[in-house]
Amino acid sequence: MIVTAGEGRWKGASPDRTRLEFHAMEKFQLWAQPWWVNLLILIPLVALSLWRRTGLQLTWRQLVLIALFALAFGFGEAAVVVYLRAAVGLLPGFHGTLADVQRSAPEFYQQVESLNQFPQSLLTIEVLREAATILMLVSVAMLAAAKIRDRWAAFLWAFAIWDISYYLGLWVTIRWPASLRDLDVLFLIPVPWLAQVWFPVLVSGLTVLAIAVCKNSFKEGEKPR
Repeated sequence: MIVTAGEGRWKGASPDRTRLEFHAMEKFQLWAQPWWVNLLILIPLVALSLWRRTGLQLTWRQLVLIALFALAFGFGEAAVVVYLRAAVGLLPGFHGTLADVQRSAPEFYQQVESLNQFPQSLLTIEVLREAATILMLVSVAMLAAAKIRDRWAAFLWAFAIWDISYYLGLWVTIRWPASLRDLDVLFLIPVPWLAQVWFPVLVSGLTVLAIAVCKNSFKEGEKPR
């Protein structure tokens, strides 16, 4: 991927890739890019419609344990981002205390605009790390349940809590995002996903709520439908 800072555009390496234009989003923006990223908002609605009547056989103990893993994993993800930015000189104040970072980082932390300063080698590793992250979350879901629907629910539960924990971890450590309207790069696979922070937080929050509702619709000891 190539970021052209002067034009304010991110272009895929091949000409047939979608060209993504971005700008500093101080105002609320409804749509994420590329267009299909917006379809993520359907995930909690689809989950609710599929599992509300049949319920989920996951126990609250399983969900709590998955949530603990996801919370810890999300903070680890945030720590990796902090280390990475410090390593390439994009985290002001990191030689001092955490308070120094918190005072300086929110003003200079521009997730999208600064990616053109990342070496291609680190971007390649970041893509592989993202793939490994998804594989870890899938593995946890596979271990947590036997039925396909429960595995899907466990994965979505883990992913959503991991995502929220990631943003909380960044805010606690470096006070970013300073606002839910800050622009973020959600993923790099297969092309960069761009959205304001409120969007993934909303999708993840609704997903957690939908799975909790579906879990409550199944009483333990009741025969699954």
